[in-house]
Amino acid sequence: MYSSDPAAVGAATGSDRTTSKDRTERASSYRFPPVGETPLRPLPRFVADVGGRFDLAVKLEFLNPTGSVKDRAAVNIVRTAIAKGELGARRTLVDASSGNTGVAYAMLGARLGFPVELCLPQNAHPERVTRIRGFGATVIFTDPLEGTDGAQREARRRAAAEPDRYFYPDQYNNPANPEAHYRTTGPEIWRDAAGEITHFVAGVGTGGTISGTGRFLKERRVTIQVVGVEPSGPIHGLEGLKHLPTAIRPSTYDARFVDRTIRVETEDAVSTRERLFKREGLVVGNSAAAALFASLEIGREAAGAHIVAIAPDAGHVSPREEP
Repeated sequence: MYSSDPAAVGAATGSDRTTSKDRTERASSYRFPPVGETPLRPLPRFVADVGGRFDLAVKLEFLNPTGSVKDRAAVNIVRTAIAKGELGARRTLVDASSGNTGVAYAMLGARLGFPVELCLPQNAHPERVTRIRGFGATVIFTDPLEGTDGAQREARRRAAAEPDRYFYPDQYNNPANPEAHYRTTGPEIWRDAAGEITHFVAGVGTGGTISGTGRFLKERRVTIQVVGVEPSGPIHGLEGLKHLPTAIRPSTYDARFVDRTIRVETEDAVSTRERLFKREGLVVGNSAAAALFASLEIGREAAGAHIVAIAPDAGHVSPREEP
């Protein structure tokens, strides 16, 4: 039986006779897609336009299999759960998402043969909803005014009501999330930047990317500044990012590895995104544009800086037409 057969995960982990070693070996044999090893792209024209005396490069995470940085965490979460025997015996994975992690979970469910149910705010982008359903997963909409906090509450409620039916990985509090970035994203950045990095900039959603990557980089050089990017308030258009002062704070966000937070207005992110279209031929989403807007602010303050930012996805829109 191939590991992508519908019964593969349940068969491999559902028996009481399997040992921890057996599960770990079987988890490593599943046909997980290759994730990571995304390129670091310098942005010289973008920096020159603001008269910058600093270097800025962006890590193109939208080149992962489903188009976002969330593939890294989702693969590590699912692989870890299978190795521990938590995902198997036909259990359904249920979790909350703003969209990208949901797409990654849905792809893994289709690939490895386990059912997936995802709680999303009703205002989640239709393209992401279509992709999730295209992989065969079920979408449960929650109150859009509650954002991903409401989606988390609904996923938690479902898992608590039927614990034998559901496996609830809880990406916002699962240590396998930041671990994925500690083991992959951080080392890739350090290698590809040849150690020439003074600042690392990333948006804050679950906090896994910034915490795991930041931890790795600070272990290599403690003076590297790790900067988190959040929306300016609780109502915003930066999909996937959280305004932590007013949101449920994820335990995957580790403030010990974050030196500074910059809060960005949605319109500033949108205008930055459009400049990238025109000056670098680069298509990114609003959350990536927010990180790059923050990076320019840092560069203006720190001449000679070597800044690396994360582009978590490519967004869903095209440049606005000129009048």
